Amino acid sequence: MPNGHILRDFDRALDALRADALMMASLTDRNLQNAMTCLLDRDAALCAVTISDEAEVDALEKKIDRDGVEILRRFQPVASDLRQVVSTMKLGANLERVADQAVKIARRSRRLTMEPELDEAIALGPMFIEANSLFRDSIRAFADADTTLARTLQRRDRELDQMNHDIADNLTAKMAERPARIPEYLELLFIARHLERVGDHAKNIGEDAVYTTDAEDIRHQANSLNYA
Repeated sequence: MPNGHILRDFDRALDALRADALMMASLTDRNLQNAMTCLLDRDAALCAVTISDEAEVDALEKKIDRDGVEILRRFQPVASDLRQVVSTMKLGANLERVADQAVKIARRSRRLTMEPELDEAIALGPMFIEANSLFRDSIRAFADADTTLARTLQRRDRELDQMNHDIADNLTAKMAERPARIPEYLELLFIARHLERVGDHAKNIGEDAVYTTDAEDIRHQANSLNYA
């Protein structure tokens, strides 16, 4: 096969792989939104939808892995082409983990709907907004090869970590005041932890965006993303 044909075939295969990843990102974002609406609006039916929709995300992750391996086997890409394939496969893995956090939030939220409402649940709203913004920006950075945006994500993830810490301190104090509600406060503690994990995966996606575009590995560099 002429080299021009091979290049066009590779471009089509890579475009299809990226399209699947972005579809998976859209579904994951929807699941995350539904999970938090389930918590804040106490909508048990929406909790069930979030849990059942995870299967669609899982199926796309498997497809991305399968198609990515086939691209590597068939075209044996190098340099930037190789980075794009590998990073897209890693994106799929991070998206699956974000969707998994959404399911965990939905399950815990469904249990909370069976108990009297806690005012403290509303306090998780700002943390969700920040986690969701971080996640969406990581996808935008990856899709648009926006390394400037990608390099802001580590700092913002640390800010999300601090929000989780503050919420944990507040909920721990509430447990001492209202020991009868300790099980429900624990559910909220875990939900905050799940949101913190969403930030971790968003940070990972940003790091992969930088690696794909700039061929720079910025993982584990304390100050490497400390811009903006």
